[in-house]
Amino acid sequence: MARFTKTMKSLAATALGLALAGAALAGPAEDELVIETDDGPVRIVTKTAAPAFLADTFDTIYSGWLFRDDTTRDMERDDFDNPAMVFVDRGMDAWNAAMGANGESCAGCHQGPESMAGLRAVLPRVDAESGKLMILEDYINACVTGRMGLEKWGTTSDDMKDMLSLISLQSRGMPVNVAIDGPAAHFWEQGKEIYYTRYGQLEMSCANCHEDNYGNMIRADHLSQGQVNGFPTYRLKDAGMVSAQQRFVGCVRDTRAETFKAGSDEFRALELYVASRGNGLTVEGVSVRH
Repeated sequence: MARFTKTMKSLAATALGLALAGAALAGPAEDELVIETDDGPVRIVTKTAAPAFLADTFDTIYSGWLFRDDTTRDMERDDFDNPAMVFVDRGMDAWNAAMGANGESCAGCHQGPESMAGLRAVLPRVDAESGKLMILEDYINACVTGRMGLEKWGTTSDDMKDMLSLISLQSRGMPVNVAIDGPAAHFWEQGKEIYYTRYGQLEMSCANCHEDNYGNMIRADHLSQGQVNGFPTYRLKDAGMVSAQQRFVGCVRDTRAETFKAGSDEFRALELYVASRGNGLTVEGVSVRH
């Protein structure tokens, strides 16, 4: 058993080494993001001082936008060019639709989607009434099931991602300010443990890529710090919207591990921890990534 464990660790190290073989250090772009919108330009903070708890790890935190190529970055500079805005429009249609069991709509309770401004910037958070850690998907489903009398939407379903896109856009340009103390502390520690735990046959953790090797090229991809201020994002590789929960599933699966489910307690805690690592960056609303 000792020999087997040693062999697996050796294989994992070799796999990471091969992936990074010949890797060129290519740090974040020297660029600024100002998005042209129908309401005027919105300046996005893509680079800022790291939160205090990361003082021994990073001096500066960077949005994943700075690690994309010129063409991809340019797609986010203007809402007219951003393919994610199609999904925002679909979310708006759903917001106004009388889709509840008795004809209820989101607009009927909340008026316009601008009533959601600021919500995305503080999530995940602990719900004061239930004491549960809630991600945006949980709040959406609370309305879908409790107020509209419908079946719960899948965490990574198209309906869910359309609504995520619309609601997240309302917080665009607002600083990420996720609470990690008080009732959130226990969940934050759980998320931190998951972040640094090695998973799968490759025995890799989130930190191996996004902390130890950010700025390196791994195969054809440019490793970022793994910030989630841009999620949900239009991912060119998938030709569609991807949520943070969906991306967590993909990352763990890439280590050749049996992953947690999207929306699981584990991935809720992980989202809290990862989101807190981006405190001080601003919400991009709907971003564009490779």
